[in-house]
Amino acid sequence: MSLIKSISGIRGTIGGREGDGLSPIDIVKFTAAYAAFIRKSTSVSTNKIVVGRDARISGPMVSDIVCATLTSMGFDVVNIGLASTPTTEIAVVEEKACGGIIITASHNPKQWNALKLLNENGEFLNDAQGKEVLAIAQSGELEFADVDNIGSIYINNTYDDKHIRKVLDLPIVDVDAIRNANFTVAVDAVNSVGGIIIPRLLNALGVKNVIKLNCEATGHFAHTPEPIPENLTDISALMRSEKADVGFVVDPDVDRLAIVMENGEMFVEEYTLVAVADYILSHTPGSTVSNLSSSRALRDVTRRHGCNYSAAAVGEVNVVTKMKETGAVIGGEGNGGVIYPEAHYGRDALVGVAIFLTLLAKSGKKVTELKATYPQYEIVKNKIELTPEIDVDAILASVKERFAVEQITDIDGVKIDFADSWVHLRKSNTEPIIRIYAEAADVDRANILVNQIKDVISEITAR
Repeated sequence: MSLIKSISGIRGTIGGREGDGLSPIDIVKFTAAYAAFIRKSTSVSTNKIVVGRDARISGPMVSDIVCATLTSMGFDVVNIGLASTPTTEIAVVEEKACGGIIITASHNPKQWNALKLLNENGEFLNDAQGKEVLAIAQSGELEFADVDNIGSIYINNTYDDKHIRKVLDLPIVDVDAIRNANFTVAVDAVNSVGGIIIPRLLNALGVKNVIKLNCEATGHFAHTPEPIPENLTDISALMRSEKADVGFVVDPDVDRLAIVMENGEMFVEEYTLVAVADYILSHTPGSTVSNLSSSRALRDVTRRHGCNYSAAAVGEVNVVTKMKETGAVIGGEGNGGVIYPEAHYGRDALVGVAIFLTLLAKSGKKVTELKATYPQYEIVKNKIELTPEIDVDAILASVKERFAVEQITDIDGVKIDFADSWVHLRKSNTEPIIRIYAEAADVDRANILVNQIKDVISEITAR
């Protein structure tokens, strides 16, 4: 069993003893601590907290506990039910709520669930705020409401429609161009909430030919839910057999977007943001931001438009912070996460779908032809499982020392930039692993970098 407390929220496997996984007792403790934090920090007076969830099997159970706990802390709950992460973020703002909780473990397998914690702006708590929530939970000094001040629960099922309307109203989205292109679009939503909202969005955008794969929101994931190539063989085959123009794949909470080309090959998650940013910059010049583990292609495309690129630590809240600092017009993460401030400051696959289809329609190109217009890099994503005896800080320090003559960035793990490639290693916020990402002009060079780092780690842990 695992329980991970980080900047990405409270994430754990369902079942087991208290403290070993995301047990009901842990759900109550951390939800109550969040409520106590919101009570003393919010500037909003509505006394409302929004709750949404993905379609995980454990979702109804966790949601019931979360909603009951929030009311026991004196808050009114706006329960929007099955909803994507970006939909929940939008609902917080629309409701003028004090905050929100998204019940989702994102790309993790079905045995996981999590509490993602939002502030009154519908944005994730930052590191300091998250640590304060954890400290409150640890203190055990939680005070619940008396019988006359228990909150109420309100059901609101309108937010999918509101989210879709918000996307359609973006000036950058051209519904007429998409409709006239007469695209055939395939969708793989891994049997979670994307299976509800993505086909509806496509219909609203004028796409008449939608091929659904794993679009029943049952929570029984048809494949490992992370939208990476090895998990997407079914939609790859479907693209070829059905002669679809483009395929879209989302993770269980719909904040990541992977694109499949008409030949069944992956556009590659890293290039979702690159393509969207290229289109945005062609209409609205400005700065861009991605995290340290994202492709250099965004930097190159940004410079091609005569604009400035900045890198942030991994984590949506860090990217958003850097975007606000630099006034970025577009940003996100190389895992398919698109953040477009004109919509809201959150990764949003719906925004990505609408802008990419607009780009595709107006370009007159096939997806493979469009991909060929971008700088070509190959990124390799690897990992090392963590055990209690592994000292991550010692590993990072040793790697930094070993490559001291190169350009080093250490705001989040250690990133080593070479002239024509880079490698980044860091402890994951969501899994008990060290992530090792490398990018180069070809896969062989990227793999060499990964293996070089793995050899260094093996040498250190063998001491």
